[in-house]
Amino acid sequence: MGKALEEARYLLDRGYPKDSAVGFVSNHHRLAEKERFILMRVVVRSDLAWARRSKLLDLEDLRGQSISIDGYNVIITTESVIGGYPVYLCDDGLLRDSRGIFRGFKASPLTAIALNWILDLLASAGPARTEVLLDQQMSRSGELAEMVRGMMAERQLCGVARTARNVDHLLKTAKRIILTSDGNVIDSVDYIMDLPAEIGRRSGMKPLIL
Repeated sequence: MGKALEEARYLLDRGYPKDSAVGFVSNHHRLAEKERFILMRVVVRSDLAWARRSKLLDLEDLRGQSISIDGYNVIITTESVIGGYPVYLCDDGLLRDSRGIFRGFKASPLTAIALNWILDLLASAGPARTEVLLDQQMSRSGELAEMVRGMMAERQLCGVARTARNVDHLLKTAKRIILTSDGNVIDSVDYIMDLPAEIGRRSGMKPLIL
């Protein structure tokens, strides 16, 4: 898939829309559906990639700050990291998986393990306030929010976990440090932190670099 990646990056940097560039290259190289999805996740226009990288903060930068977490985004990626699923270091410096399970997500024992990683690291980082936002449209989001609230209380993490119908909008307008790898959200905020990437480093996971 190396040649396809190279060509997609070339087209993006010359102003072609991402959907068109990835679609053209994928058709030309007869990529399978999974490969097309990976290509779409990984490639980012050079100037946009640089802008996103400039917003990235370290775990230590969260101390004393208010943060908002793109709940399903961070949980699903963390599950992939600790569950041994393919995870890619993308052109913009963010870690993304290729499972594509967002709408079909169901909590599992792996979810609890992922949440322990996430909340233990946040407790050690010491943010002033933590907000975990979960898409209300997802099945059993209320139960997951209740579970997260309990785990936050156990760690004395000040904040809330709640469901909302407009998570992306809330994240884009929060005026806080945002924990997500969603490019649409990242492009609208000032500072971000890639918590699954930090978990990957601490767990010894090696991301795939294309």
